[in-house]
Amino acid sequence: MRRLQPLFNLTLLLRNSQNISSSFTTLPPLQYSISHNHPGRSVISYFLRSFSTIPASSEAYEVGFVSGHRAHRYKSADEEEEVVRYVPVKAYFLSTSIDLKSLQVENACDVIPPSSRSLNYIALRYSDFPPDFPPEIMDIGFKEHRDHRYSYRYVVVFQYGSAVLFNIADHEAEQYLDIVRKHASGLLSEMRKDDYAVVEKPSLPTWMQGGLDYIVLKSLDIDGIRIIGSVLGQSIALDHYIRQVDDMVEEFTDINRVMEKTGNFDMKRKKLFQLVGKANSNLADVIIRLGLFDRSEIAWKNANYAQILEYLREEYELNQRFGSLDFKLKFVEHNIHFLQEVLQNRRSDLLEWGVIILLTIEIAISMYEIVKDTNIIPS
Repeated sequence: MRRLQPLFNLTLLLRNSQNISSSFTTLPPLQYSISHNHPGRSVISYFLRSFSTIPASSEAYEVGFVSGHRAHRYKSADEEEEVVRYVPVKAYFLSTSIDLKSLQVENACDVIPPSSRSLNYIALRYSDFPPDFPPEIMDIGFKEHRDHRYSYRYVVVFQYGSAVLFNIADHEAEQYLDIVRKHASGLLSEMRKDDYAVVEKPSLPTWMQGGLDYIVLKSLDIDGIRIIGSVLGQSIALDHYIRQVDDMVEEFTDINRVMEKTGNFDMKRKKLFQLVGKANSNLADVIIRLGLFDRSEIAWKNANYAQILEYLREEYELNQRFGSLDFKLKFVEHNIHFLQEVLQNRRSDLLEWGVIILLTIEIAISMYEIVKDTNIIPS
C-alpha cells in the first residue's frame, strides 16, 4: 500500500508556484517513498522536491500552519498575492459495512447536506473555528484572520467500509476514525491505508493538472472533495477485495497441485460451498456496493468534476483492476464448477453402491425364502 510521509517541502513549491503552470507537464519524476498495491503506480521520495528545478521568480512567505501542513502566499511584481494550499488526503478501508444512518444521527451538526441522491456515503465537516468566527471568510483550506489560523477538516464515509480524510494530519487521523468505527461492523484485523494530496492553485491556467500521487486544482470545494473521495474510497476497497480473491486463487492452486500429484483431493462439500459464497459475495460487493460503474450525478452536471473523475479513475486504474479481479473470479468459478462435478460424481457413486447393496440384500432374502419353502415337508 502506498505510504505518504506527512512532511513535504512546500517552501520549494511556493517559491516556484508562478512557473508551475508552464512546466507542470514536464516535471522530473517525483521521489516520495510510496508503495503501491496495484499495477502501474510507482514510488516517490519527496512530493514537491522536483519543483526545485524550476527557476524561482516570486517572493513567498508563510501565512499559516494548520494540522502540521503549511499554506503559503506568494507575490511578484506583476501579479497579485496568491495563496497556494496543500491538502493531504488519506483513504482507509476499515470494515465491511458502516451504518450511515446512525452515524448521521450522532453527528448531525457536522453532516454536510448532500448535493445528489446518492445514499452510499455522507460527508462530515469539522473545524477549529470559534463560534464568533465570521462565516464569510471560512474556506476549506487555510485562512488568515488577524493572528489566528483555522481550518476545516473533512471526512467522507462510505457505506461499504471506506473513510477518506481531507486536511487531517497523521497524528489526528485516529480520533476521526474512532468516530466512524462506532458505527462500523465487520472491522478488519488489518486496516488498509492509501495517501494522496491536493494542491489548490487559483492561478492555474486550466481547471486541473495531474501529478504522481497528487493533483493540482484551480479550486477545491465540497463537490470536488466528494469526487476525489469517491474514487479513493473505491480504490482502497477494491484492494481489499482483490486480496480476498487472490487468497481464493492461491487455495485452488494448491488443490490443483495436490490433484496433479495424487489424482485426488479431500475438500469437503461444506468448504466448497463456503468458497462459492465468498466468490459470489465479493463480486456482488464490488459491482453493487462499491458502485464501481454507477454514474456520478456531480460529474454528470459539471464537466470540470467529470474531468477530475475521469483522470482519477484512470490514475488509479479502476477499470483495469476490476478486469483483473473479474478474470481471477472466472478462474475460481471454473475450479468450483469442476470440483462440484467431482463431488457430485462421488455422491452418485455412493448412491449407486447403496442401491446395489440393497438389491443384494433383497435377493439374498428372496433366495432364503425360496429355499425355506422348498424344504418344508407336507404333513
